[in-house]
Amino acid sequence: MTLFHFGNCFALAYFPYFITYKCSGLIGLNLVMSRNAGKGEYKIMVAALGWATAELIMSRCIPLWVGARGIEFDWKYIQMSIDSNISLVHYIVASAQVWMITRYDLYHTFRPAVLLLMFLSVYKAFVMETFVHLCSLGSWTALLARAVVTGLLALSTLALYVAVVNVHS
Repeated sequence: MTLFHFGNCFALAYFPYFITYKCSGLIGLNLVMSRNAGKGEYKIMVAALGWATAELIMSRCIPLWVGARGIEFDWKYIQMSIDSNISLVHYIVASAQVWMITRYDLYHTFRPAVLLLMFLSVYKAFVMETFVHLCSLGSWTALLARAVVTGLLALSTLALYVAVVNVHS
C-alpha cells in the first residue's frame, strides 16, 4: 500500500511537468528559439518549465521519495504534490511577467500594471505565509488560498499579456 501511495504522490507531483514537457516539444522549441529570437511565448515556457522543474527536484524529490514510501499514509505528501502544480503555474506567470517587463516596446501605460503584478508575484510567498500564520489556517485551507491567489495572478497576467501582444500585432 505504501508503494501505491508513493506512486500516487510521485505521479501527482511530476506528471504535470512531464506532460508539459512532452506537449511543448522542447527540441522543436530549441530549434525555433535558436533561429527565431522574437518568439516570446517559447522563451516564457522554456524558462518557466526549467525553473519549476529545478525547484521541484531540489525541494520535493527527497521528501517524496523518503516520506511517501513510508509505512503509513499521510496527506501531507498529496498536499506537497498539489503545491508543486501550483508552483508550476506561479513560475509560468513569473516568466511571462519578466518577459513583458523586458520588452523594449512595452507601452508606458502597461508598465505600472506589469510592475505591480511582478511585485505581487515576488512577495506572494511572504504574504501568503503571513496570512496563513495570522489566520491560523489549516493545511488544506492554506493550499486552497495559495491556489486562489496564484490563479488570480495568472488570470491578471494572462489578461495583461494578451493586451500587450494585441497592441503590438
